[in-house]
Amino acid sequence: MRCYSILAMLLFPAVLCAQVPSEAELPETAPLNITDELHVVMTRGMSDHARQELEQSAQLRQQNFKLDTSSLEAYEASKAPHRDQLRQIIGAVDPRVPHPQFQTIDDFLRPEVSLDSAFQRDVTWPVLDGVTGTGLQVGDSITGEPVANVIVLGDFAHTPEALLGLNKSLPPVRQFARRFVEQNCAVFVPALLGRGNEFSFHPDIKRTNLSHREYIYRLGHELGRHPLGYEVQKVLALVDVIEESALFDGTQNPLILFGVGDGGSVAMLAAALDPRIDACVVHGYFGPRESVWQEPIDRNVWKQLAMFGDAELAAMIAPRVLVVDRGEIPVVTGPPQAAEGVARIAAPGVSRRFTLAEFRREYVRAEAYYSRIKAQGSLYAVGLTEDSSPDSCIKTVMSALKLGAFQQPGEWTILDNDPEHERTFSFEAFREQQQVQELVRHTQMLLHRSDKVRNKLWEVGDRSSVDAWTKSAETYRNRVHDDLIGRLPKPTAPFNPRSRKVIDTETHVGYEVMLDVYTQSTSKAPQTNTATVIAGGILLIPRNLREGERRPVVVCQHGLEGTPMDTITTDKTQRPWGAYKGFSTQLVERGFIVYAPQNPYKGYDDFRVIQRQANPLGRSLFSYIIEQHRQTLNWLATLPYVDRDRIGFYGLSYGGKTAMRVPPLLPPTETDAGYCLSICSADFNEWIRKNASAEDRYSYVYTPEYEIWEWNMGHLAGYSELASLMAPRPFMVERGHDDGVAPDDWVGWEFARVRRHYDKLGLGDRTEIEWFNGPHTINAQGTFRFLHKQLNWPLPDQ
Repeated sequence: MRCYSILAMLLFPAVLCAQVPSEAELPETAPLNITDELHVVMTRGMSDHARQELEQSAQLRQQNFKLDTSSLEAYEASKAPHRDQLRQIIGAVDPRVPHPQFQTIDDFLRPEVSLDSAFQRDVTWPVLDGVTGTGLQVGDSITGEPVANVIVLGDFAHTPEALLGLNKSLPPVRQFARRFVEQNCAVFVPALLGRGNEFSFHPDIKRTNLSHREYIYRLGHELGRHPLGYEVQKVLALVDVIEESALFDGTQNPLILFGVGDGGSVAMLAAALDPRIDACVVHGYFGPRESVWQEPIDRNVWKQLAMFGDAELAAMIAPRVLVVDRGEIPVVTGPPQAAEGVARIAAPGVSRRFTLAEFRREYVRAEAYYSRIKAQGSLYAVGLTEDSSPDSCIKTVMSALKLGAFQQPGEWTILDNDPEHERTFSFEAFREQQQVQELVRHTQMLLHRSDKVRNKLWEVGDRSSVDAWTKSAETYRNRVHDDLIGRLPKPTAPFNPRSRKVIDTETHVGYEVMLDVYTQSTSKAPQTNTATVIAGGILLIPRNLREGERRPVVVCQHGLEGTPMDTITTDKTQRPWGAYKGFSTQLVERGFIVYAPQNPYKGYDDFRVIQRQANPLGRSLFSYIIEQHRQTLNWLATLPYVDRDRIGFYGLSYGGKTAMRVPPLLPPTETDAGYCLSICSADFNEWIRKNASAEDRYSYVYTPEYEIWEWNMGHLAGYSELASLMAPRPFMVERGHDDGVAPDDWVGWEFARVRRHYDKLGLGDRTEIEWFNGPHTINAQGTFRFLHKQLNWPLPDQ
């Protein structure tokens, strides 16, 4: 270890200070003249960039979405890999349970109410382990044998009863299930999760204003499951029953999926995945999806727009019949209102009806796909030039399938066979509660099993030597970056550093710094405008630098809603002192170069919206953060007093999240500077349970952080796996016993796996955990010793 005498440094200030900048700006930087706060400039640039990438995503899909149009057989075969990908991104991956071979109608249906001569029944069918489909069915047509089997999927604001006309919540013209019964069709009306919030809670934790859809979205996202995937599975399980059971003699009848509003999304996805569906009708949903980030969060699908817009889903349905109708449907004006005593934590999101121009634009894209296989006669647009009657799409699909003339609606008489039976809201609420509870239990079953899935994935890594693990780690690192975080191209902009002095003390000086990361969209599509993504922070330089000396750097990262100055202030009356203890200042006074970055997680919705904008292209907030840090590290490495090989990371809270995601993916390479160690403070725990548990008070499911979930992380990499990607580089955890992030048990369980990994590689001296009596805070004891040891820098008394 190189030892420097602190006394000698103080005795020869003229020599020691030769490298220390004294000007208003750092050498070789331009003046920094921004008037907005750094985080405002940062999040604005990121949001603009992410939005531009979304706006150009149709060109990206042209590159990614390839189908063989040389023949219909080749066309159908080329869909297979796209279907696999679509199943993955909506989470429709669990094997459906075999259904009983029903022999009589009474095995499947329970008569309840007759509608003239057509019998309406409650129906239930098996879907997944512990998950059933439920809804209503009209099995006998009014005037003879049914001409088609129709599955009607209502908007999430519609109940099966409303669509069948069993109550008056919808006008007759919008009772679409009833309309199909009147056309002599056998009709099934599955119940879909609604947007109420009556059951989005745990009695021992809190009640929330999460819609049932967002509740299941939160519980399932970390485990690679999505409300849309569950509902597609329910629909396809119903198709299994219709097609394979001995219930119906008319199995040669065409099978139609009819989706209204959000139900149109489920219909398109199901039809894209299953060629047994002969026709799909989408009323009031079809259109461009580039603004999905503004819509309810349960429409957020990881990577969808990198491959599948609505036109691409249409191509997956082709050459079968597809009818799209701009339609008029219920709009979502925001999450459920939070009554007194109910936590207001739901994500913002609204829906709207597409304009005619938007509808036409997506239809033209779909039409191009149909035309390439000469199937344009199977694609129909209703309301392409003006609004049309809700009956128009029914007439269109009947004509396309040659099902006969459209029957005008008549009177709808409900004959109650059971005087004691009354279809009331309480029954509909019971059915909704049952659906929510089944899906909650299914996600919790997946959570319980998820560590076994991760173990199986990671146990094949070669740990026979450090070199062998380093090679294995690169494979895992690439998968984590691509499938979990989302990869952006490396920074394309020159550094263009700007700076201004903001700190000048006896022991150190500090400069606020800004760097460019991207100055235009990373898309290969033609550029119509540009957005600048920047990185920035505060660089602290000790005054006792010697001429020609290169010192280690500690990057000190703030947490949620923080700033670099929070990590620097030594004023104990200021709020940040309680969490950060001025650890940046403490470290620079120990002789380290310190850089305190501004990370973008500040401004509440200002940064959370970036996650929403990035997710549809398979990216996340950390996609940007990683490239900010890459650019920053490479710039730091150019400074004459920085040792490129000794740059460590130390982050608290959300900065601890950064410690688990950025240094593991940024090892030093020949071309890029990287992090040689990482310290995670006040965040390390059993992260998958933290994000997916329905029954732990520590769970993010019951907090306002709606951007926190990362798709299918539970089956790819938890914190112990991410930490293993640091090896052979050092890794440390700092943990206060009273930290409310998670209980000690979760932290100990997860770190034990890390310690085992390092020990097996013979690197036990490179990983530590410090437990201390204290809350969610920097302790600055064991971590400081770790930094001095691993960065080869003398302790202050040496």
